[in-house]
This record gives sequence, structure tokens and C-alpha cells, in this order.
Amino acid sequence: MLFFWGGITLFVSGITGRSQSDLFLKDGIGVVEVKGVIVESEEVVENLITFREEPKIKAIVLRIDSPGGAVGASQEIYDEVKRTAKVKPVIASMGSVAASGGLYVSLGAGKIVANPGTLTGSMGVILKFVNLEGLFDKIGYKDEVVKSGRLKDIGSPSRTMTAEEREILQGMIDNVQEQFVQAVSESRSLPAGEVKKIADGRIFSGQQAKEYGLVDRLGNFSDAVMLAAELAGMDTKKKMPELIYLKEDDFSLLRLLTGKSGGALLQRPGLNGPVPAYEWTGR
Repeated sequence: MLFFWGGITLFVSGITGRSQSDLFLKDGIGVVEVKGVIVESEEVVENLITFREEPKIKAIVLRIDSPGGAVGASQEIYDEVKRTAKVKPVIASMGSVAASGGLYVSLGAGKIVANPGTLTGSMGVILKFVNLEGLFDKIGYKDEVVKSGRLKDIGSPSRTMTAEEREILQGMIDNVQEQFVQAVSESRSLPAGEVKKIADGRIFSGQQAKEYGLVDRLGNFSDAVMLAAELAGMDTKKKMPELIYLKEDDFSLLRLLTGKSGGALLQRPGLNGPVPAYEWTGR
């Protein structure tokens, strides 16, 4: 058994590519990707911290292609982006979609670059519950609940939500929405009243976002990289800056064996709710 695991260890080290120390042999720009539904924040936060603390990384590009996701995870990434931007330049680059939580995480960056046709906006919070009461009646299923308080089973799929429960949940959603509006107002130096006018869940293009003051420049990923290099004082006359990706592959044998982020392999492409979400559900 010891020999078997030793053999696996040698094999894994041979197929997982360069070690992390090999990535920082020369000055470069770190690229941190936020792709798909934002379910967890750990990997993005770890990458931001690594790049922030590495002297060879002169600036960071946060590449976003996401419809958003869980409120907590989006806020954690936003906080880390904001913290990192105080140490070195961070540029958010919006890809095809950077909506709701995808927009939220970009707010911590020093500058935001979007394509004219990027789908963004969708500033809002959504909380979804399933009501299976009719189905349960048809199949003869009945819930028996023992609870410590009348609101403990709020959102139960076996019954209709009460007016009191709906009011409580709406109050919570309104509070989380206010947090979104406040983050936009502070990071983009916009009056909260102006932000509220467009924070009704609507989506808009990158060009519209620039008109609203949510985006600094229109451009693609390369434009974002060049802006990051410029702010970092890097010489880009001869060639593009070196781009550093900490994790090129989301899947590896090593990750499978260690179980790191293994749950992500089984998760559906969405939130396992009900969870308050900064998420655009239109695609």
C-alpha cells in the first residue's frame, strides 16, 4: 500500500505540470478567473491572496464570465478584490456575461473593462422556493413537522407560504438588495438614488453600463491586460506582458485523489438552494 501511494505521488507530480514557484520566474500579470455560477469563493480568494503577496506579480486581471450566484460567495470575492486593489492594480475584465454577482465581484477592482456587447447589470436578489403541495396531495404524501418556533420551517415545500413568512423574507431580500446598491454606490462614486433607478433586475449591455457609470472602458481581455500593465508601470512596447494563471485545469488527478473541490464535480450548474442569490437566471 505504501509503495502504491508513493507511485501515485510520483505519477501525479509528473502530470500536473510546473510547480507554483516555477510560475514566478519573471515579472508578469496574474489572471484570476470567475467563471460560471458563483457557488463558492475559496479558490478565487486563494488565488487573489497568492498574487497579492507575490512580488513578481505586478498587477491582476479579474476575468469574469458569470451570471452571478450565491450572495455570500460573491461578497467574499468582492471583499478580497477590494483588499487586493489597495496593494497593486486590479482590473476587472467582463467577458460575455458579468451579471448580478458577476457585476458585484468586479466592483472591488480599480478599473472595469467590458465589451460593448457584454451582458451585465441584473442588480437584484432572488430567493426561490419549490411548492409541491399540490403534488403531495395527489400522491398522498404528508409532512409531519415538530418545530421550536412558528417560523422554523419557513419555505417548506409541503405547504403554501403564509403572508407573515412572505413579508419576513421580502424584508431580508430588501436588506441584501440595499447592500448591493451600497456597494455599487461606493465603488463607482454614484449617488445611491441613481443606482436604485437601475437596480431593478434589468440587464444591459456593456455600452449601456458605461453610460450608467458602471464600467470605465470598453474593450476586450487584451485591453484589460494592457491597462493593468500600464497602471503597474510595465514596459509593453516590445511585447505583451507575461500572463500567469495559477490553475490552468479545473480537473486533475491530484484534485480527484485529495478530494479538493471534489463536490464541484457533482454540483449542478446552479445553486443548491434555497439560497439568496445575486444571480441572473435568464440563460
